[in-house]
Amino acid sequence: MNMTHYMSLLADNQPWNLIIFMAIPVICAEALTISEFFIIFNKSKNGGLRSFNKVIGIFDGLYFTGIFIYLFSTAVIPLTQSGGWHGIIDILAVGFYLSGFIFLLPIALMELGIIFKNKTFDEKMKIHFLLLGGFLVVAHIAMIFGMVNPSLVSNMSNMPNM
Repeated sequence: MNMTHYMSLLADNQPWNLIIFMAIPVICAEALTISEFFIIFNKSKNGGLRSFNKVIGIFDGLYFTGIFIYLFSTAVIPLTQSGGWHGIIDILAVGFYLSGFIFLLPIALMELGIIFKNKTFDEKMKIHFLLLGGFLVVAHIAMIFGMVNPSLVSNMSNMPNM
């Protein structure tokens, strides 16, 4: 079956790639989302749930940035240099997936007090919520494109073994 590099990555080395590249970052983002709803609803500025949210935000932001660096250097650059992409659907799947670091890294940096230091608690929560929402959107777009058969748009002539 023809598949995008995104799906191929998740399917290879089962179950480890699925856990490392999908389960950990997405479960952390979902835990952030759920805790975020409670924090916003209760206007919690501190406490156990806020601490949990902060730790998960830092972890997920740094973890996904590591994934970005690793996959960009070991997959994106080599695939681009060799012309190994399976068409636009493949590029979109991988591109949307990797763009998640644009949303998660600022969450970690904000929680570490590196950026947005002069913002109020409410302003930070709004930024946090928007960044988290952005990550969930691009992650789901990546999943959708990742599951599409790339040969629908490309003849995949660069894949002689398929």
